[in-house]
Amino acid sequence: MYIELWWLLLIPVVFFALGWVAARIDIRQLLAEARELPRSYFEGLNSLLNEAPDRAIESFMVVAEKDPKTLDLHFALGTLFRRQGEFSRAIRMHQALLERPELAASDRERAEFELAQDFHRAGLLDRAETLFLKLEGTRFEHEALGYLLEIYETEKHWPEAIRVTRRMETVAQTPHFKEIAHYHCEMAEEALVRGDLELAQQNVEQAFAEYRACVRAFLIQGDIEMAREVPNKAPDKAPDKALAAWEQIASHQIASLGLAAERVVKVCQETGKTDYALRLLTRWQQEAPSLDIFHALFHLSLAAEGAQAAAQRARDEIEQRPSLFSLDHWLQAKLSAVSSPEAQQSLLLIKNQVAPYLKKMGQYRCARCGFRARQYYWRCPGCQKWETTRARRNDTPEGFC
Repeated sequence: MYIELWWLLLIPVVFFALGWVAARIDIRQLLAEARELPRSYFEGLNSLLNEAPDRAIESFMVVAEKDPKTLDLHFALGTLFRRQGEFSRAIRMHQALLERPELAASDRERAEFELAQDFHRAGLLDRAETLFLKLEGTRFEHEALGYLLEIYETEKHWPEAIRVTRRMETVAQTPHFKEIAHYHCEMAEEALVRGDLELAQQNVEQAFAEYRACVRAFLIQGDIEMAREVPNKAPDKAPDKALAAWEQIASHQIASLGLAAERVVKVCQETGKTDYALRLLTRWQQEAPSLDIFHALFHLSLAAEGAQAAAQRARDEIEQRPSLFSLDHWLQAKLSAVSSPEAQQSLLLIKNQVAPYLKKMGQYRCARCGFRARQYYWRCPGCQKWETTRARRNDTPEGFC
């Protein structure tokens, strides 16, 4: 019994000794491998850590020339070349790798992906597209599809963008219905400009099939109704159908009603339905207050009802939703209403003090990247994503919908 206990006490000691020996062997192996690495390799790493990529590239080039089999180092060098804007050097390096007959299939795919990125960054989009298309079915397919989509969006090849997006849905198992709807809207707008109303209508219907709450499709639908009726000399019917299309936005995305405000004003002024537009915009402002609706309502009131009525609307807005934006509109109306030069001078002085602050306030902001602009963009110029811009209800930093 005592002998068995002694053996049990020796077991931990034996395992400790074996672990110590194994660790010593690993350390010796690492030291041996480190001695085999050229000094230039460590100089390159040191340069990277010190944020000196140019010196790092030169050091790594020495290593790559001494040992052409260091594929990972070649790929790292290509990435460094790309980041430094030396696209021609990156292209030559990756093309040289592809010329190696002994290159494994997986390494060849990686080299093609890297070369495609080189062409893309260099602006050689046709060559980049060819290589990205070759990567279908490989481990780089999803990333390649992202680059292809960027190319097709840049070149406005919307049918190809739709095809690639549908493939991305299959590969990544994630929906992209908003993007596809916007591609159809892009084609609808292009057809509308050419006067091809039937094609425009088809694309709007396809946009709705993808994304029933697509505000942009509702806006284009109204534009199509106007273009369809006016040439047939039935302008009195056009506003009803167009307004009906735009009013549907309230049922799907009420916060986006402001995007239709300027269209409502334009159509109603052209067809003598100013009173209807005033009532409609007043109701919209009560249901979904926004800077866009108030701006359109104020200027319509100023033109149709006069300065006093517009000033009263601006004053009501200030009382309900105080902001520099509504104050600026009130000052504008009062300037048109008063006749005294002294009063005009005083109002103008105040308006000029308010103006610089209004210029600093972006009316729209991307919910994804924070990009701000005074113009609404369906596709954010900052992050290049679709329908991420949100309208602001007021001019304070917290005023976004």
